[in-house]
Amino acid sequence: MKRFKFNKGTTFQQKVWIEIAKIPRGKVITYQELALKIGNPNCVRAVAGACGKNPYIPEIPCHRVVRKDGGLGGYSADGGVERKKTMLKNEGHKFVNGKIFF
Repeated sequence: MKRFKFNKGTTFQQKVWIEIAKIPRGKVITYQELALKIGNPNCVRAVAGACGKNPYIPEIPCHRVVRKDGGLGGYSADGGVERKKTMLKNEGHKFVNGKIFF
């Protein structure tokens, strides 16, 4: 696991980004699962917000975090949600009715 020297973000955001960096190519997790992994199960929206503030794309692959209903949520990098969907398709994910198929 690569160690990051962050010069941006709050301690909470950095904690989220470190956990996102552990998600392997071809895998996805939900914002809720990510909140559980960092020990803050009631902070799902804050986790989503931290994903949206990620300045370390693509090293921190926040495109691999999705909503629990399979919706993509957002993607703040260039290309927005369509780019997120393309990146996930390139990693082997399938979509049904616009939602990722788990």
